[in-house]
Amino acid sequence: MISNNYMNDTWFVYIVECSNGTLYTGITNNLEKRIKAHNKGKGAKYTRNKTPVTLKISFKSENRSEASKLEYKIKQLKRADKIRLINGETSIS
Repeated sequence: MISNNYMNDTWFVYIVECSNGTLYTGITNNLEKRIKAHNKGKGAKYTRNKTPVTLKISFKSENRSEASKLEYKIKQLKRADKIRLINGETSIS
């Protein structure tokens, strides 16, 4: 059973840089715990062999649905656009 609190939790969309220089985008409702999981090799399959990861930027979302939509938008961006986003040279709408 999903509690009502689950629907109201704050969610984050984040971009990390992997040890090989690639960027990974994900969502979580506990950013600190998720970054630690990535660095222990227990995060996403993509990052398991690319540790350590470094958090580059995160965005707060009202709920999981909004976070998922934003994650999708970011994942559609080219690498250069993601870097501009990280550097604050552009925004995501």
